[in-house]
Parts: sequence; structure tokens; C-alpha cells
Amino acid sequence: MSDTIICPKCQSEYTYEQDGMMVCSQCFHEWNPSETADEDKIFDVNGNELQNGDSVVVIKDLPVKGAPKPVKAGTKVKNIRLRPGSDHNSIDCKIDGFGAMALKSEFVKKA
Repeated sequence: MSDTIICPKCQSEYTYEQDGMMVCSQCFHEWNPSETADEDKIFDVNGNELQNGDSVVVIKDLPVKGAPKPVKAGTKVKNIRLRPGSDHNSIDCKIDGFGAMALKSEFVKKA
């Protein structure tokens, strides 16, 4: 069964087709298999697709909890790691002076 479609919600392989939709027999999640290809993609504020290892630029000042100053607009962040399964299309990165953190893709643009 090499053409088994995995459930995007619970990663179960026990799925079946019903009325043009795929249904998971474990969590009962329903989805359209033709729409899942774009689900794992993360885009910047301008609509450019981001990839692991890309460099991005922060587009606005972002306050950081516990830090005396915000991450300034124009800060360049190198070697990002994408987290496509997260709720807010998060990007894991390290910013000089702040350390490791997660940014939302809506606050960055591709460099």
C-alpha cells in the first residue's frame, strides 16, 4: 500500500475516501487531498515561500517578553527552521542579542 494517504491531523494511516473527501478512521478528521499540498508551506508577508535555511528580515519592531528592548525592524535572521505543524506558521531562529526564539511568518520577509 504505497499510495496510502496519511491523516494530516493525527498521522494515522487508516484513512478512507468518502464523497471526494478523505476521512481518518482514528480521529474522524475530514480533508480534501488536493488541498493538503499547500498546507505545509509557509509564506512570508509578501507571499514568498520560505524554506529551511533561508534568511529573513523582521518587518516591524517585535516586543520580547523578559527583554528590555524589542527586536528592531530590519533585523536580519539567518538559517531559519520552519515549523509547518504549528498553529501560527512559526519559524525557529537565533537572533543575536536575544538567543533562540520563534517568529510568526507574518512578521518577516525573505532576504
